[in-house]
Amino acid sequence: MGLEDQLFGVHGKALELRSQRLNLLASNIANASTPGYKARDIDFEQALRDATDKDKGVKQAMNGAMGYRIPLQPSLDGNTVELSTEQTLFAENAVKYSTTLSFLEGRINTITRALRGE
Repeated sequence: MGLEDQLFGVHGKALELRSQRLNLLASNIANASTPGYKARDIDFEQALRDATDKDKGVKQAMNGAMGYRIPLQPSLDGNTVELSTEQTLFAENAVKYSTTLSFLEGRINTITRALRGE
């Protein structure tokens, strides 16, 4: 167990996974009009489990948990992005990212105060 894991626990890896997922969802949104584009996402819980339990790196855990989204209404051009779904998932993930970041900022502030002897 590294120092980062001792200080931040699972939250450091969760923040990195949430950041990578935001990029993935943003890519889906950006390609909503691209013919043949296949929307991708990760199973966040599986990726986090793999990154912590199996000591995989975040990138490796994310790749292992990635899959293609199955659309509710397939488009004629083969694009599987459903904009409303992607926007909802992006907003939900952004809120969770912000919450995790706030927790880590609080943890860092606590450690900093302890080091200063406050």
